[in-house]
Amino acid sequence: MQCQTVLPGTECTFWSKNGCTFEGNSCQNVVEACQGCERIVNGTIGPVCSVAPAPARKWLGGLCNFATHQKVEIKNIEQKINPLKASKKAAAGKKK
Repeated sequence: MQCQTVLPGTECTFWSKNGCTFEGNSCQNVVEACQGCERIVNGTIGPVCSVAPAPARKWLGGLCNFATHQKVEIKNIEQKINPLKASKKAAAGKKK
């Protein structure tokens, strides 16, 4: 269904025949951590997130999973090799 309050004409999963079903009957404004994200759009109440109606909740656990301006650092973890399995694998490769 299409939103009629904050983002008129855009598809919204919280819009029903009775209006907005999200708590407070409206999306919430973006928080400071959202600044720079590509998903921010200007609504009738100000800047809102186009995919999350409550942006503050998305940042509670650390990083918002929809954030386009933040990147997750992937640390290289050296894999420990079991010496017994390594010796069996090497021995299997020598047999022909």
